[in-house]
Amino acid sequence: MNLDKLVAVSGMSGVYRMSANRSNGLIVEEIPTGKLKFASVRKHQFTPLESIGIYTDDGDTAALKEVFGKMLEQVSENPPVDPSSDTQTLFEYLAKVLPNFDRDRVHAGDVKKLIRWFSFLHEHGLTQAVEEEVETTKEEEEPEA
Repeated sequence: MNLDKLVAVSGMSGVYRMSANRSNGLIVEEIPTGKLKFASVRKHQFTPLESIGIYTDDGDTAALKEVFGKMLEQVSENPPVDPSSDTQTLFEYLAKVLPNFDRDRVHAGDVKKLIRWFSFLHEHGLTQAVEEEVETTKEEEEPEA
């Protein structure tokens, strides 16, 4: 699965799979049930998960799929905290996953959403595809000897 097929829809909680594109909105699929819904552009905004990044302190961003990959690598020794935890706990968790995140520009709500999305995707078996994509990207970036 490609992260660019997954979208966050304003006004609708969770992550959805984009099923079809219309001129006046998107048809999105609820991942757990497979049920299709129409989301109008008049009422909603759409953000592909592939376009999301976490600010880092070097002025750049870390792609969401890379952050999900790191979370997946650490899931056994550093499981995601409860999204309703206090701000300090959320930031401590993110610091273990992405030590160079920008503490001024990343807010507690961003970390909560990150954890909710990861937990949702992991629960539905979609993080394995994310890990494979990250590995493929790393292999493409490494120069051949």
